[in-house]
Amino acid sequence: MTFCGIVVAAGRGTRFGRPKQLVDVAGRPMLWWSLRTFAQMPEVRALVVVSEAEWLADVETVARDAAREKLHAVVRGGATRQASAYEGLRAVDSDAEAVFVHDGARPLVTGDLVRAGMEPVRSGHGSLLAVPIVDTIKVGDGQRVVKYTLDRSVLWAAQTPQFATLADMLRAHEEGLRDGVDATDDAMLLERIGVSVHIVASSAENFKVTLAEDRDRAHAAMTLRLQGGACA
Repeated sequence: MTFCGIVVAAGRGTRFGRPKQLVDVAGRPMLWWSLRTFAQMPEVRALVVVSEAEWLADVETVARDAAREKLHAVVRGGATRQASAYEGLRAVDSDAEAVFVHDGARPLVTGDLVRAGMEPVRSGHGSLLAVPIVDTIKVGDGQRVVKYTLDRSVLWAAQTPQFATLADMLRAHEEGLRDGVDATDDAMLLERIGVSVHIVASSAENFKVTLAEDRDRAHAAMTLRLQGGACA
């Protein structure tokens, strides 16, 4: 099965003063790293990047350098992450069999993890990368008093990419839009239309850069990879 990758890079980057996907990590814009990883995979036939309108030209320059001939389109995002992912889906070539959606602020994803996520995908079955929860999770009330404790043995922290057939992912998003659902990831939309979403064990290195210290951590980790010859 061949995949089209959708990379959502439409954040405003208020903490960084510019879109964090364009912030430097180990000598390249953060977005560049995941795009280059996907572009080097033969299973990935095309890539679509979603950007804030005002940064469209800058993002396209980065995307073209990283993805080269596999860059299919750079499109404007929507008002929410869900809306931006849908805009990316609408730009996918209808010949694609399957898709995955990735956050542009996760630069350390690897080809091996992506291939593991692709494995379960077929009609009615999707997947997502995730890591087990290691902390004890408490549920509190409005006064921050603990109501109960969740069983962490069954809890996973979702990451991206998240995978499905193109038909399933499109239907999930279209029905979510129709029903006014506000989903924080694509898997939520797949779940609600009855797609079985398989959990694929990931790595803690595939974290999302949110704060300045996350960017420093990503920079250090990518620098170590480069020193070990693990990245092109």
